[in-house]
Amino acid sequence: MAFHVRDPETDRVVRKLAAANGTSLTETIRQACEKALAEASASAERERRLTAIAAIQQRVAAYPDNPSVVLDKTFWDSLNDE
Repeated sequence: MAFHVRDPETDRVVRKLAAANGTSLTETIRQACEKALAEASASAERERRLTAIAAIQQRVAAYPDNPSVVLDKTFWDSLNDE
């Protein structure tokens, strides 16, 4: 299950981050990957929500605009037979 890093720059960055955090190389890589995975998941969730919001906005925008309808207390009471 070992990884072999052949890129000297990647090796340098991982070692520098490990030293800065006071963690092992394995722990540093795990934490970095977990953080990247969480960010990717949050980004996907944000995109999903934005898509859902856009769909709702399109449905609302499609409602007819009738300026003669006044949405006041009387209107809402009439919906409930009050």
